[in-house]
Amino acid sequence: MSAKTQVKPKADAAKSLEDLFEDSLKDALWAETAVKDALPKMIKNASSAELKAALENHLEETKGHIDQVKSVFKLIGSKAEKEKCDAMAGILEEGEGIIKETQPGPVRDAGIIAACQKVEHYEIASYGTMVAFATQLKQKDAKKVLSGILGEEKNADKLLSKIATSLVNEKADK
Repeated sequence: MSAKTQVKPKADAAKSLEDLFEDSLKDALWAETAVKDALPKMIKNASSAELKAALENHLEETKGHIDQVKSVFKLIGSKAEKEKCDAMAGILEEGEGIIKETQPGPVRDAGIIAACQKVEHYEIASYGTMVAFATQLKQKDAKKVLSGILGEEKNADKLLSKIATSLVNEKADK
């Protein structure tokens, strides 16, 4: 790396994979809490009964994810803390904009699905990484919890795709 691209780390920068894993958990806890707070607005603005039901179900799963992430902190012997996840904050801000930029009905539903899938894809990437970290760190119980969350995020994404392709997108295209 050249001197121009070398970045000086912050004083509290991660020094080990354990540190990076814990930092990732802090981001995940913040992100899940933010998603929990954002989903009710998405539900209220959705018009498709199937979409509303899927989002309501995922809201309940998200509440469980918060508790599960907290349990992983305990499993690794750390205090559960949140740290703002700038990536998720940006994705949620974009989702808020989608609601304002679309008319109620199928077009807004398509936008809500797109916004929610961006959330899911970020979470899938994050939990996949944390599962890999837990595996490397031989944190079997943490890996099991995180793998369970990862599976639920993947299922939510698949359901959103199904609702979009079998229902909402066709109506939005009229």
